[in-house]
Amino acid sequence: MSDFSKVAVLMGGWSAEREVSLNSGNAVLKALVQQGINAIGIDVNRDICKELREADYSHVFNMMHGRGGEDGVVQGVLELLKIPYTGSGVLGSALAMDKLRCKQIWQALSLPTPEYKELNSAEDCEAAIEQLALPVMIKPVLEGSSIGISKVNTHEEMQPAWELAKKCGGTIIAEKFIQGEEYTAAILGDRVLPMIRLQTEHDFYDYQAKYVSDDTQYICPCGLSEKYETELANMMLQAFKAVMAKGWGRVDFMLDSDNKPWLIEVNTVPGMTDHSLVPMAAKHAGISFEELVLNILQGAFVHE
Repeated sequence: MSDFSKVAVLMGGWSAEREVSLNSGNAVLKALVQQGINAIGIDVNRDICKELREADYSHVFNMMHGRGGEDGVVQGVLELLKIPYTGSGVLGSALAMDKLRCKQIWQALSLPTPEYKELNSAEDCEAAIEQLALPVMIKPVLEGSSIGISKVNTHEEMQPAWELAKKCGGTIIAEKFIQGEEYTAAILGDRVLPMIRLQTEHDFYDYQAKYVSDDTQYICPCGLSEKYETELANMMLQAFKAVMAKGWGRVDFMLDSDNKPWLIEVNTVPGMTDHSLVPMAAKHAGISFEELVLNILQGAFVHE
């Protein structure tokens, strides 16, 4: 404990996931303080470099979700300042945050991920329907928490979904919809925690299902055989490391009607709220929230 003389818990920021980040950050802050650690919460703004340099923090627990905090930006600041921080480094954060680049790396390694098409025009939208067939998922590649994502079931829904995603900025992709069960694999160091199967009445596991609805079901043990879950865990760890992710995180995937896995995305700063999946998986592994937070902090190091 004495090594953590002054820990900054970074939260908030300026991304679309700001409110979720504040909830996560405050939960982490409370858990650290309860364990006697001198932790201070920081609602991050554009002066964060100056604030960190002047306050002489020994470590940073990064709980910033989305752009600025999960995409390599704040990680670069912390590397310049040589402050040990939790989670993935600059490259791992940037690659995992960019859903398109992430998928391209997985494809290059023959890891299964749904077919997709980049959308730069209305013509691309039509071509995507031809190539992928309906339904499809429309995704802004640089957002998390399902922000800007739509499931498109008809031709008429395609253009509005593309317009909605464009408001988020960055590249937009159409992704083949996988009909099946959604799962998540929480990763702590080199360990894959018990997998969780997600069930929602929504069309997909959207923002409402993640953070608002009380009807979403989280099933753990997930119902897979021990042998198959172990096989999948190895794949999830490979997918995580493929994008240079480190420390802790989450890999989301689908199992189709033939029980074939399809990798969806990597989260390098997953939520730590009362609805969040990593604490839920940790609990099933016999790890309390306080132990989980301390374990993540103990993994903080200076990335070089």
